[in-house]
Order: sequence, then C-alpha cells, then structure tokens
Amino acid sequence: MMSATHLAHHFLLAMPALKNPHFFHALIYICEHDDDGTMGIVLNRITEYRVGELFGQLGIRDADKNTKERLLLAGGPMQAERGFILHRPSGDWEASLTVQDDVTLTSSRDILEVIAQGKGPAENIIALGYAGWSPGQLEQEIADSAWLTMPADSDMIFNTPPDKLWQSAAHAMGVDLNLLSSQTGHA
Repeated sequence: MMSATHLAHHFLLAMPALKNPHFFHALIYICEHDDDGTMGIVLNRITEYRVGELFGQLGIRDADKNTKERLLLAGGPMQAERGFILHRPSGDWEASLTVQDDVTLTSSRDILEVIAQGKGPAENIIALGYAGWSPGQLEQEIADSAWLTMPADSDMIFNTPPDKLWQSAAHAMGVDLNLLSSQTGHA
C-alpha cells in the first residue's frame, strides 16, 4: 500500500551525511512514486559527455551546434545507458509520462531527433540513467534522515545551473546547509 505522502513532482535533497557517490549533494526530481517504488532523475550530476556524443551513438545526424555542445547529466545509476529527457510539455512522443502539468519525462528516441534539429521543447534536460527505489525503500531512507523533501519547482529544474541546484533547493526550503550536521540519528 502506498504511503500517505505522494512524492511525485517533489525534490529530494541529499543530506550532507549521505556519502554514496551517486547521491552525494544530489538534488533529485521524483517522476514516479507508487506501490511499485520510486523513480527520479538526479538533476545536478554533470558528466563529461556531450549531447552530441549521444546523438552520434544513436546515429542522429545534423544536430544543432548549441545542442550538441551541452553536457549530459548522470540521472542515476539505474539503466545508465538509457536517455531520459525532462521537458516542458509539448509534442506527442512515443514514451512519455506527464509528471505535472508543466513537467514531462520522455525516454523515446523521437524527442531526441527533434531536439537535435533545434525544434524540440526549448526547456529540456537530457540525462543518462535514473535513480530508483523499491517499494518502501525511499520512505525508510527519508525516515533515516538521508533526504529532505519539498514540492518541486519546475522553474528551478529548467532555469537553475546544475551546480547551483543543491544549494538553491536548500535555500528555497529555508535550510542552511552549513548548519546541518553530517551525523544522523534520532533523539
């Protein structure tokens, strides 16, 4: 049975004590949270790979220069070879999930082909892989003080540089990261 707190369209802010390299200082956008588990995209893990390299591997030619030069994000350790695109709703794509009225997750090649031409959704984030949790796992991690949660801000997703997201989300929560202990526990 799903918990009373539905976390889709929420941010997960990693607490300073979380040392897992995939999630250290991570800000994750939760796309799905249901009886089958949780799926999200890490928004602030920049890779050294450019979008143009992904297009080349997929055989997508004649890509827009600015698009090709963008860096890919590491969306999480699950299916790290697969692309996931967070974007503002537009178009009719083969494999899309409307997370919220103003955020869609698409994982099909058709959107990449249109983005390559500079004609796709103007606001988009391309990530390889996703973060996933089995049923109840994320709820336990939250109870263990590994994460803070807050409703997501789609403008923050698309308009804040990835290297500023962790701090920006904490500020939006009213949390001073410098005052948080790297130790966890319960009183």
